[in-house]
Amino acid sequence: MFHISPMPDEATLPSHLRLRARGAGSNASGRFEATRRVSEHDGWEIPEEDRLSRTEVTLERPRSAMSRNASPDVPFDRSINPYRGCEHGCIYCFARPSHAYLGLSPGLDFETRLIARPGIGAVLAKEFSARRYTSKVLAIGTNTDPYQPIESRYRVMREILEVLSAFNHPVGIVTKGTLIERDIDILAPMAARGLAHVGISVTTLDPALARSMEPRTPAPARRLATIRRLTEAGIPVRVMAAPLIPALSDHELEAILEAGRAAGASTASYISLRLPLEVSGLFRDWLETHYPDRAAHVMGRVRELHGGRDYDPEWGKRMRGEGLWAELMAQRFAQAQRRLGFDAKQAPLRTDLFRVPAKPGDQLSLDL
Repeated sequence: MFHISPMPDEATLPSHLRLRARGAGSNASGRFEATRRVSEHDGWEIPEEDRLSRTEVTLERPRSAMSRNASPDVPFDRSINPYRGCEHGCIYCFARPSHAYLGLSPGLDFETRLIARPGIGAVLAKEFSARRYTSKVLAIGTNTDPYQPIESRYRVMREILEVLSAFNHPVGIVTKGTLIERDIDILAPMAARGLAHVGISVTTLDPALARSMEPRTPAPARRLATIRRLTEAGIPVRVMAAPLIPALSDHELEAILEAGRAAGASTASYISLRLPLEVSGLFRDWLETHYPDRAAHVMGRVRELHGGRDYDPEWGKRMRGEGLWAELMAQRFAQAQRRLGFDAKQAPLRTDLFRVPAKPGDQLSLDL
């Protein structure tokens, strides 16, 4: 790896630092760190612009592209992450703890100290070209968002899509980012061949709530416009009410599905809030800061969904929770799904079209 810009020495958030459009309000050390460092303001006034928390990007030379998973409650076994960390800054993001593996904080570091992986397209092409490789749907956006703001500069996702298209490889994409519209020229022909579908996450229709809890994502109305533009281009889109936050945004379930349907989405899904590891404390702090009047109620409902804990990681329960409130949410979703005419499932993507494209100097195929 090499740095584009210098990294600060301190791992904790200076008390005088002004946060603008950031989700986390702290920067505690990751769970694998042996020591913890604390910054203290020395009393000197710092010019306003120098006090802003800025985004810093490190480049990684990828050795492998795809990650494998055997989780029984997700519908894919391989995925790819163009970026580590996410500038969107969603306070509830379940991927935040992954930054601790890098020796960075799941708090502010996760949304300001990012890692881009340019060159991953060539690595992916090599993995696809392996003699024993078998095509199955590749998931993108299941950890950090591939269309976060820095994609406009680094174009790593664009690089990946060009490889997927060349190999006729199926892909399912999840994003909040409207930058995906840039890639309609690749995605639309892939969708026409049955090789691509997209999920757009709409957490709330309230722009003030969205601004607070997912500060650098496009506004909800803008995401709905993206659904419309993708579907008009012939790309199947699933509207995702995810995550639904108990006693804060879960009452919007039907309204989100209705707005997604009006925008052209053909399928829908929902996921309840998950608070693994460090995310729990970050989210509780955010609640106390922004919604102190209902913080106890929200966390009480969260614990009802997860067996008395902030989070239950058990397969099959972690996405929806369990108990009365989980059952009511499932019933509400099923009724809205039927009423709005959403298909139960997206049509499966094709895997039979996969082929390794010919390279200069290769012998021509004898197939007619």
